[in-house]
Amino acid sequence: MASTEAPARPVQDYARLAAVVWVLAAAELTAHFTSGTVSHLAVPVGVLAALVVAVAGRGGLSARELGLARDTWGRGARWGAALALVVTLVVVLVAVIPATRDVFLDDRYDNGAGEALLTGLVLVPLQTVLPEELAFRGVVLGLLLRRLGARWAVVASSVLFGLWHVTSAIGLTDENQAVGDHLGRGLAGDLAGIGGAVLATAAAGVVLCWLRLRTGSLLAPVGLHWAVNGVAVLVSALVWATV
Repeated sequence: MASTEAPARPVQDYARLAAVVWVLAAAELTAHFTSGTVSHLAVPVGVLAALVVAVAGRGGLSARELGLARDTWGRGARWGAALALVVTLVVVLVAVIPATRDVFLDDRYDNGAGEALLTGLVLVPLQTVLPEELAFRGVVLGLLLRRLGARWAVVASSVLFGLWHVTSAIGLTDENQAVGDHLGRGLAGDLAGIGGAVLATAAAGVVLCWLRLRTGSLLAPVGLHWAVNGVAVLVSALVWATV
């Protein structure tokens, strides 16, 4: 990955980055430790606030730095669609193999076809995929590229993306039968599940950052991210229906 030339405004860039990280952390904590409308809107609203911080004023991020430049849309959409198709085929294959299908026995998605369609096709894109991609492969990566260059920007963005998933991984070993059977339950199992989730999502962040830089577009990681999350929800509901 080629390094990006850094603008001569380090104080402003670091101040923006610190503000963005603080806003995102507050949004994630609010989402997981409150309930009702506030919980559902916390992350989308927090990401919009972070976007405003990143683009406002002199030296704010441009559409190209965010991965949103119009001339990248076509390339990003093609990559995103192709990768989504590949992931869908892999997920379906894993689900039909008896030895691996238990991975999809996640209690959160044992709610019937209607709930699965709503979650996979509406809630996952609007509450997870689009906000997270805009936040981490758009705003955070864009700010880090100015100061660190591509390699370290990818590392830092991916570490932050992994830490973002700490709260959502709490209770993972109780909710997912396969994960719980493998890691155990109770405090030790929960800590192992959180650690594993952070490492896995940080690694995923590296791949998503690479896609963003390779295509110049946020649409490519959006397509892959939705396939990994959304298709898994739909397939999980289908597996539960056949248990």
